[in-house]
Amino acid sequence: PFKEVWVQPAAGDAGGALGIAWLIWHQLLGNQRRAAASDAQNGSLLGTAVDEHSEIAELVAGGAVAEHVPDDGELLCRVAELIGRGKVIGWVQGRMEFGPRALGNRSILGDPRNAEMQTVMNLKIKHRESFRPFAPAVLQEKAHECFDIEPERHSPYMLFTYLVRESRRLVQDDSTPAHGAEQARGVRSDLPAITHLDYSARVQTVSRERHPRFHALLAEFYRQTGCPVLINTSFNVRGEPMVRTAAEAYRCFMATQLDALVVGNYLMRREDQPASASAASEPYLNNLEPD
Repeated sequence: PFKEVWVQPAAGDAGGALGIAWLIWHQLLGNQRRAAASDAQNGSLLGTAVDEHSEIAELVAGGAVAEHVPDDGELLCRVAELIGRGKVIGWVQGRMEFGPRALGNRSILGDPRNAEMQTVMNLKIKHRESFRPFAPAVLQEKAHECFDIEPERHSPYMLFTYLVRESRRLVQDDSTPAHGAEQARGVRSDLPAITHLDYSARVQTVSRERHPRFHALLAEFYRQTGCPVLINTSFNVRGEPMVRTAAEAYRCFMATQLDALVVGNYLMRREDQPASASAASEPYLNNLEPD
C-alpha cells in the first residue's frame, strides 16, 4: 500500500544502536520527528577505516608483497581488467559498512557474465554450497537496463529483489530437466552468476554520490566490457565476520583462492606472495565450519 519504502540497512540486533540514539533524541530530549527527503545514512559506511599505508607496511614487514599504484585511474583499470579475465578480487577501501551487507568497501568482486563464477566463488573462496546465489552491484544510471527497476529508484543497501529484464533472459533448454544444485546453476540470463531460479536478483545500485570509488570501478569495468554489473559479496568465508583490517583481509586472501587483494591503492597478487603466507593461514582455514 506504500509508494516508497525505506529499510534501515542494519535492521536487526545491530540496529539497536541506532534505535537507542533515536529513543534519546525523540522521546527523552523531545525533538520532532521529520521524514528526511533523502537518505541521511549516506551509504552506511559508518565503521572503522583502514589505514592503508601503516597497515600494508606491517604486512610487507611480515613478508607480504604489495605494489603501490598511486594513480587511481591506473589502479581501477588494472582491477577491472583482472575481473574481466575471470579473476576474483578482494576489495578493501576506506570505512567498513555498518550492517550485514558488503556495499563496496569490504567486498569480494567477480564477473557476473561468467557462468562458472557462482560455483568458483562459493567453493573456492566462500567455502559454502556451490548453488548459493550472489548479488549484483550495478551502476545506478544503468540499473534499469539490467533489471525491472524504475530509473529514478535507488536500492543502495542490497535489501530488495528485482527481476532481471526479460530482454536479458535466455531461453531454457527443458529437454533434460535438471534438479537440485544443478538446476540452481543453470544459465538463465547474460548475467548468469547473479540470476536466481526465478530470474530475480538482490540488487545494489551504486551512485557516484554515495560510493564514488566503487562507482568509478564499476564505470571502468563497464568501459572495458560493456557490462555495468559486478558480483559483490562480503569479504569473508563461511563462519567468519567480514574482514575489518588489512591484516584480516590478507589472512582471508591467503587462506582462500582469491586471485588478488586491493587495499586502498595497494595491489597484492597471489602469484607474488610467499608460500609461507599460505602455510600460516592453514590453521585459520581448518577452523572454519564444515559444509
